[in-house]
Amino acid sequence: MTDPDVVVLREGTEGLSMESYAETLRERLPDATVELARTPQDERELASSARVVTGITIDEDLIERAGRLELFACTFAGTDHVPMDALADHGVMVTNAGGIHAPGIAEQAIGNMLVFARRLHEGWRRKQNDEWRHFPSFEFTDSTVTIVGLGSIGRATAQRLAGFEVETIGIRYTPSKGGPTDEVLGFDDEDIHEAFSRSDYVVLACPLTDLTRGLVGEAELATLPPNAVVVNAARGGIIDTDALVSALQFEGIRGAALDVSDPEPLPADHPLWDLENCLITPHTGGYTPNHWDRLADIVAHNVDVLGSGGDLENVVLTPDSS
Repeated sequence: MTDPDVVVLREGTEGLSMESYAETLRERLPDATVELARTPQDERELASSARVVTGITIDEDLIERAGRLELFACTFAGTDHVPMDALADHGVMVTNAGGIHAPGIAEQAIGNMLVFARRLHEGWRRKQNDEWRHFPSFEFTDSTVTIVGLGSIGRATAQRLAGFEVETIGIRYTPSKGGPTDEVLGFDDEDIHEAFSRSDYVVLACPLTDLTRGLVGEAELATLPPNAVVVNAARGGIIDTDALVSALQFEGIRGAALDVSDPEPLPADHPLWDLENCLITPHTGGYTPNHWDRLADIVAHNVDVLGSGGDLENVVLTPDSS
């Protein structure tokens, strides 16, 4: 067998078939050899001679075997679960899937805000109870939306909010760079509280880092107006879960929409499940039929330019940056 150019590891993600991913890569790379490793033995044999391996993560024993490996293409946006030190030690570059989830997550975040604005969840509840009774709702127009994080998801959210006649505040690490929002503030406590004090909706779209872990806690939730809604489209650990439960139970805020949780998965007996003012989806915001197409575009581009001196996309580690 010819040494493979690309090996797709067997572990799937969120119900999506890795076979579909491999086939999509073959369509993008007709002159390359793309192999799907269906078993642990396949992974050991194929990775040992591959230039590129792609998957959720890669075991350190595979890295040791992979004498030709130049690039590991992670199929997640986050890489905190990937053995970066081992890859760096072996001179392997790492790319991620950053940006491919942005359209779906942004649409879901806006959908959740509209649900609360129009109180659609109350309509669904009354339908389940066969109740034809009117109820008041609100308008999204003229709301203030704070977007915490102006990466690909934050930018996509701001772009889609442009037609809703809302005011937007962006939070980013370097506010001097500006952004697609009406106003841009920083991650320091003063700026966070200033933005939250004026927010009807807060969309969390930032990565989970030492800075952002627990970013939204008791103090921040207390600063939000009682009519505010928090939408977490990022990572569960950005919110202090106990503080959020308390704020929702005692009407400190109007509601929350969570696509992620801490802990995750959310245990069946967790109090968040029982709160009517908390919408929960099981980390599905970024997964659409376009998932593999967008990722394959990035990986195929990187395979094409690998070794040619061209610029790779979505690079998160180069051997000399370790």
